[in-house]
Amino acid sequence: MGEPDKRISVLIVDDSAVVRQTMTEILASDPELEVIGAASDPYIAANRIAQRVPDVITLDVEMPRMDGLTFLQKLMTQHPLPVVICSSLAEDGAETTLRALEYGAVDIIQKPRVGTKTFLQESRVRICDAVKAAARARLRRRVMPVVVEAKHTADVIMPRPTSKAMVQTSERVVAVGASTGGTEALRELLQAMPGDSPGMVVVQHMPEMFTAAFAKRLDGLCAVDVKEAENNDTVIPGRVLIAPGNRHTLLKRSGARYFVEVRDGPLVSRHRPSVDVLFRSTARYAGKNAVGVIMTGMGDDGARGMAEMHEAGASTIAQDEATSVVFGMPNEAVKHGGVDRVLPLGAIGAEILRLARY
Repeated sequence: MGEPDKRISVLIVDDSAVVRQTMTEILASDPELEVIGAASDPYIAANRIAQRVPDVITLDVEMPRMDGLTFLQKLMTQHPLPVVICSSLAEDGAETTLRALEYGAVDIIQKPRVGTKTFLQESRVRICDAVKAAARARLRRRVMPVVVEAKHTADVIMPRPTSKAMVQTSERVVAVGASTGGTEALRELLQAMPGDSPGMVVVQHMPEMFTAAFAKRLDGLCAVDVKEAENNDTVIPGRVLIAPGNRHTLLKRSGARYFVEVRDGPLVSRHRPSVDVLFRSTARYAGKNAVGVIMTGMGDDGARGMAEMHEAGASTIAQDEATSVVFGMPNEAVKHGGVDRVLPLGAIGAEILRLARY
């Protein structure tokens, strides 16, 4: 007898036949994934789950007979499973989609659409990675680190820093990177920060359109001001800038003023925005004036950049395994030698404040 199938089983739930077919083709192209069914609404999905429980469900939010949020709530109270929300690129639906994360969904992906070969390839990478991360999140944080080969490094956006010299200023700046599980982790972190906290720039892997709604949601919950980053926004105390989805965000400096540059570019470490890009730019333009934080997420985005920040004299923090939904990104940063302290989520805010007020 051969070895049992160890592929991750996936159930696709979407009312669009085109999306179901496209998602099936995308997921089936990855040898680590197996599509065990597709359902056009939650009632059919429930019957499929009764026949065979999948490792991961991809779920549309807007469907006939029962909407995705209602189904998600029922699922999480009766038979919790890792769910990845598959949402259309619609700003008016972003609030509903973000609510799904509060209800227990692991991640958001953008529905694949017909387009250029590059777009379809990037969609495949993002969708397959999100499903794999969701499957590992199900293991209740007892996750073996998974090394994901980078499509590009931050070299495609800017060269490595050539010097560790950096003029000291009176202001500190904080760069934060997160992925799977990061939306709720960031909410907890930022709610703990006082209104005079050091300026922050955050990369959270999330599709475009959703980052603006995410920033607005956080702004209403936190003492600090939170907004989606726009090109040339100044990084100042009491402000948190969230990198816009599908755009790289870099920290820059002019004299004593820190600001952000928002730009296009290829996927870096399989992501856009990339934590590696933010961290590399922070190493170059802030050096020892910076604090770097890497949080829950799958893969290795941010590991190289955090090592560069460490080399440039920045203070660096990684979220610990016990409080991470997926320990991949923090663990890779530790293995790259760029982490000063590994802390539980609840202790990171206080440590940022301590380091920023040296």
